Amino acid sequence: MSEIINNNAKKRQETLKTIIKGLHAGVSLEVAKAEFKKHFSSITTEEITAMEQALIKEGMNVTEIQKLCDVHAAVFDGSISDIHPGKKDFTQALGHPVQVFLEENQRLEKLLKEEVEPFIGQSGKSPALMLRIGFDRLKEIEKHYARKEYLFFPHLEKKGITAPPKVMWGVDDEIRAQISEVIALLSKPDYSEAEVWQKATATVTKVRDMISKENNILIPLLKENLTFFNWISVDSASPEVGYFLEKPKVTWKDEPTDEKEEEEQEAINFERIPLGAGALSAEELQAMLNTLPLDMTFVDAEGHVKYFTQGKERIFVRPETVIGRHVSMCHPPASVHIVEGIIESFRSGQKDHEDFWIKMKDLFVYIRYFAVRSPDGKFLGTLELTQNIKPIQELEGEKRLVSK
Repeated sequence: MSEIINNNAKKRQETLKTIIKGLHAGVSLEVAKAEFKKHFSSITTEEITAMEQALIKEGMNVTEIQKLCDVHAAVFDGSISDIHPGKKDFTQALGHPVQVFLEENQRLEKLLKEEVEPFIGQSGKSPALMLRIGFDRLKEIEKHYARKEYLFFPHLEKKGITAPPKVMWGVDDEIRAQISEVIALLSKPDYSEAEVWQKATATVTKVRDMISKENNILIPLLKENLTFFNWISVDSASPEVGYFLEKPKVTWKDEPTDEKEEEEQEAINFERIPLGAGALSAEELQAMLNTLPLDMTFVDAEGHVKYFTQGKERIFVRPETVIGRHVSMCHPPASVHIVEGIIESFRSGQKDHEDFWIKMKDLFVYIRYFAVRSPDGKFLGTLELTQNIKPIQELEGEKRLVSK
């Protein structure tokens, strides 16, 4: 019996891959939909995930899947049915990260309907100003996407589910860029109204498509794969990343578990750690590192994030869920090759450090990467230092007296 089930599952996967490959080869959406309905009455998020993973393994580029991501969703529209009877669904609780995420999507839909769409197609300064305000508020979607990318995706990746996160992150970046482009156009004294309306409409469509993917593909995938303890981790890190326009009105009350208490206990280790030129307790070492006026992240030789400081002035988001995550999963798909190239140059011995500097609002951020090696030259990992050096650049003259 199990052999028949396995064969049926394989057959469904092959049929599904054939349909999607056809789309990428130029088959029309209508033909693909008809072919899908011919073979499937419904489909699960697990099957969609397995299909995307298989296509990537077979050599299809992530960006190519990303490009037709909206078309894929249109093929499956109304056919995704993941129901797990008898399973305690604690994600239904008020204030749970899943409920917060779904509420944000409702808020997003409301914003598009009431604060953006009414002003697309209207000429004049007043509608343009209202559209600009709507897009400024829409830009807050960054926090919604950041929680997805930095808090949800790491848990899926640890379960071997890597394709949907990569594809979604790429589309998120496209949406971010489109929102910024519309705001930039509306900021110019002279701009083409037709161009603004066209780009604003395209952005609204893409945001709505992503809402559908999150509600119908991502959320069922998270419910299926994340444990109660995983959700505690997501919930505790969420306030640092932030929320879309509003904080949750209700806090999810988690229940203590033996696993959680054990992990917390392990984290408190006051034995002194020998450091070559002295020894510090774990408490002293952590406090000292967090006092440094910069962000520090260490990635091990295999490319996994092992540690980061938690100082008061953080420049980039570093929730605890990134610990253990491969560095290639911690960056947008478009910039992964740069990071991987730096690490490979350290591993090969070609380089020992690489520096970048960028302007971020009122900050001037200096980002430095260093190869970490043992005394005998063995590559141990990569150290990233990030610091706002604007105050340093502004120093003048001398300071020889203690501040009052």
